[in-house]
Amino acid sequence: MSNFFHILFLKDNEVIALFGIIVFFFAGVAFYEAFKYDRKKSKGLSTSDPSDGDQLLSWPYLAKKEFLVAILLFAGLFFWSLFTDAPLEEIANPASTPNPSKAPWYFLGLQEMLVYFDPWIAGVLFPGIIVMGLAAIPYIDVNPKGNGYYTFKERWFAISVFSFGFLFMWTALIAVGVFVRGPGWMWFWPWQTWNPHRIVAETNIDLSVFFGVDSLSFMGSVIGGGVILIYYVLGIAVPYAIMKQKKMEVIDKLGIERYVTVAFLFWSMMGLPIKVFLRLVFHLKYVWVTPWFNI
Repeated sequence: MSNFFHILFLKDNEVIALFGIIVFFFAGVAFYEAFKYDRKKSKGLSTSDPSDGDQLLSWPYLAKKEFLVAILLFAGLFFWSLFTDAPLEEIANPASTPNPSKAPWYFLGLQEMLVYFDPWIAGVLFPGIIVMGLAAIPYIDVNPKGNGYYTFKERWFAISVFSFGFLFMWTALIAVGVFVRGPGWMWFWPWQTWNPHRIVAETNIDLSVFFGVDSLSFMGSVIGGGVILIYYVLGIAVPYAIMKQKKMEVIDKLGIERYVTVAFLFWSMMGLPIKVFLRLVFHLKYVWVTPWFNI
């Protein structure tokens, strides 16, 4: 564990650890306020729901608090910089590459995804889907509840999906890239020492190989493509059929176009942890192999 604490308190990593603490602290505060509101409403007590007529203007009440927080944050960074040296290193030497060679912390999630996906998927397709999904939220979110107040019960699906995607997936990928990936981008547990001479023999195979079919053959591509197609078709059709049978209002409010968009984005997001699980547990490299791309 001494090696892990050494990595944790490196000048570069102190800020990343602090970032993680701050993110989960405020997430905890938000969930606490949401559960408190839900408890009050279930008991018929007074709440701060804007629909009850209890409203505050953003100016000056919210802006004043945000300005004070900005001043305190600036002061904290200023005094921190007085007592902590910047983690500058020597001039870059193209003949000597650091091991491990890591991207800035905010790109480590992408760098970690490169272990499991082709570069264009991890670096272009997934970030593109994330950006388009975030941009589409105002157009596909038809639930007006939760505007201006904390609640979990009224927005459980949206909050759960966002929390899982950001807090447990993206933040976890960054943490893995910072604290777990060592020399050669190999996986080191906190109790293991980062040994640059470590050799790990892993045999990763494609999905079609499990069926005795060459992944580069036409039949191998058919198997992989079929699995991906079935994954999306079942993921979209089965929940729709269940909610339609139960006559849930959300289906009528969303409409078929919005529902398909939400389901596609959701199952695309879930494809990442599924692929990570398959690689780490079953050493599955690719599900679908083609001459142009691999998934």
